[in-house]
Amino acid sequence: MHIDRKTFLQNLSLAAGAALLPDLTLAEALWKKKPKMQLGFVTYLWGKDWDVPTLIKNLSDTHITGVELRVEHAHKVMPDLTADQRKAVKKQFADSPVKIVGLGTNQQYDYPDQDKLKASIERTKEFIRLSADVGGTGVKVKPNALHKEVPTEKTLEQIGLALRGLAAYAADFGQQLRLEVHGEETQELPNIRKIMDYADHRNAKICWNCNKQDLNGQGFQYNFDLVKKYFGDTCHVRELDRTDYPYPELIDNLAKMDYKGWVLLECHTNPDDKIGALKQQRQVFDTMMAKY
Repeated sequence: MHIDRKTFLQNLSLAAGAALLPDLTLAEALWKKKPKMQLGFVTYLWGKDWDVPTLIKNLSDTHITGVELRVEHAHKVMPDLTADQRKAVKKQFADSPVKIVGLGTNQQYDYPDQDKLKASIERTKEFIRLSADVGGTGVKVKPNALHKEVPTEKTLEQIGLALRGLAAYAADFGQQLRLEVHGEETQELPNIRKIMDYADHRNAKICWNCNKQDLNGQGFQYNFDLVKKYFGDTCHVRELDRTDYPYPELIDNLAKMDYKGWVLLECHTNPDDKIGALKQQRQVFDTMMAKY
């Protein structure tokens, strides 16, 4: 590897200073970098009533620079948009500090009814094309359930194979296919791991969702490690200062794996002052990142 003199001196200075820290080796000090993960927003509850201009203004004012648009909300970014309307949405975001991280859909692939499964797959393709047209980078989907009349393994395989085909389709449009860790039983991380193993496509990723089930079984660290190789560009979190979930450990794990994606606020409360609440979460995130 060849680096210029300025970069070498900067790295050497970093290493010299860090070498004073007892638990940091020279090699670790030389390459230790500030994590690249960014704070973004999901319009699930706090932004469900905001149209696109309001959404852009509110996120710009709170210094949150990425957004996953939940479909069927007031922003009305849906497949029925015309080509000109799609261009208009793309331009509004392109002219602002806010980036469309992608679309959050409710499409799922667990249906025992194969006609429903095919319909959901085709609907997902519509959202993939829409995300590409408005400047997004991916589409979020769900597993979403197990069914008593169908063997568990068969359902997990069906979901995984649907993801495989859709991941290939999405790749042609420059979109990532993101499986949200979701569903009463499908959100258990061993089941998510099986689904992703069946999917077996480099463009099929997971969207970590900070569920209480992440602590089940052998605990948070085991479950995180079980699927971390499948992480995509999005991770959903609730309020980062909540104490009912190990958010410091989550951020530590993301930093260790040099995560470059989006930590997206998908808050489940309903504060009267949502702008103030977003500003507070921005401060919490920045404080958490300051240790790095």
